[in-house]
Amino acid sequence: MGLATVIENEAHFQSEMANAGTKLVVVDFTASWCGPCQRISPFFEQLPAKFPRAVFLKVDVDRCGETASAQGVSAMPTFLFFRNRTKIDRLQGADSNALETKVRQYYGSDEAGDDDNAVAGHMDLGTFITKRECECLNEADDHPLMHALTSEGGYLASDCDEQLIINIAFNQLVKLHSLKIKAPADKGPKFLKLFINQPRTLDFDQASGNMAIQELEISPNDLEGNPIPLKFVKFQSVQNIQLFIKDNQSGGEVTQIDHLAFYGSPISTTNMGEFKRVAGKKGESH
Repeated sequence: MGLATVIENEAHFQSEMANAGTKLVVVDFTASWCGPCQRISPFFEQLPAKFPRAVFLKVDVDRCGETASAQGVSAMPTFLFFRNRTKIDRLQGADSNALETKVRQYYGSDEAGDDDNAVAGHMDLGTFITKRECECLNEADDHPLMHALTSEGGYLASDCDEQLIINIAFNQLVKLHSLKIKAPADKGPKFLKLFINQPRTLDFDQASGNMAIQELEISPNDLEGNPIPLKFVKFQSVQNIQLFIKDNQSGGEVTQIDHLAFYGSPISTTNMGEFKRVAGKKGESH
């Protein structure tokens, strides 16, 4: 029976955070005199059994004032969500539905759980991708990019010819360590050019002519979903990444990607999604 771990002091909190590795950590900041905290407490205690791959911590703000102030918590209850010691979200108030929805959102699928170990010390950055700002040029209508960003089935396929340009936007700055591509051995991508932090999606002429931050030649073995390492030092502060897929393994007209994933870690503890976008909406700049 999994129970939430009661934190004794700041050192205990830090060691629990370190031990969690890339697992989701949910921290309940609570107080014995706070009515709403006591009401949601039994619900919080049920979550470890439901989400066995996450870590649940309880911090009594009177006992652990240092931890509460270090995390900027002043109202109870406050729930903070971490991965890789990085704060990814917060929820204030005793709303059990909202709490479980957020846990589910960041928990990931069971499949991802086995996957996390594949790239030691780095996490799948899927939760940080802002899907509405992603774009793919030359995608087939019935096989769009979104099919490749989930493990739900479906795939991305090119339309007019074998080339694709994929723009992936993150909701905060991330460090990229590697990418994973699952694709058929014949239709999967072969030559790839990577660009980062472009103000808008490149067109095919620009992608062909511009200097890439890294070029990759992908082998059929890589397409089995093995991590393809990037020049980590060049990918330390990535807001968006664009992949120009020049051709595929067989030289055919259709390039196909079943699943595309990015591994690394978020840099900051602030979720950029909390700031309203002031710049023009996607589409206005083309």
